[in-house]
Amino acid sequence: MSAIKNILMSKLKKAEIYEYLAEKLKDAGFGGVDIAFTPMGTRVTIYAMRPGRVIGPRGRTIKEISEELEKRFGVENPNVTVAEIEVPELNPQVMAYRIAQALQRGVRHRRVAFWALRRIMDAGARGVEIEISGKLTSARHRTEKFTAGIMPKSGDPALKYVKIGKASVLLKPGVYGVKVKIFPPDAPMPEEIRIVEPEKSEEQKAEEVVESGEGSEGA
Repeated sequence: MSAIKNILMSKLKKAEIYEYLAEKLKDAGFGGVDIAFTPMGTRVTIYAMRPGRVIGPRGRTIKEISEELEKRFGVENPNVTVAEIEVPELNPQVMAYRIAQALQRGVRHRRVAFWALRRIMDAGARGVEIEISGKLTSARHRTEKFTAGIMPKSGDPALKYVKIGKASVLLKPGVYGVKVKIFPPDAPMPEEIRIVEPEKSEEQKAEEVVESGEGSEGA
């Protein structure tokens, strides 16, 4: 198998696993998964608001997930761990689910979108973009976008730091789609210059020690 095909197959498998976990752990507040394929096995870290539901009684749920990953997706020696989401408002997957649930309860799309914008920005995000699509106010399908703060569209910041979450919900008019992008608080921007002090050599450190010693003797 060529290197390019290997990379594509790996990404496809990760996407399939993500979809499976997102559906299975919806009630646990699923917030994403990190998958690392190593020679010793596969490390799977699941992020959730309620880790107890991911683990299940006597570890039953997490055991089912491990078995399913191995049998259905061909994951070798899966080592599944669970991490709690500390700030749910900065997790786009969690917020996408919350918006979808609010729409299901009958909350108007603009109201829930502005609510989510405030919650995310108040949590410290540098920027947020929310897209809600479907038959919003008429029989025609359309998409409405709600933004706040800074949201890079290209380059390193967009590729490395912007986090994306998606959810969908079936309502009477049809399926509504929700997409949330968050630019996190710790994400750097290209125009922000940070001066990194060079590390001092052993000789410079020794000279400073000598100088400080001489200064204390003079005092």
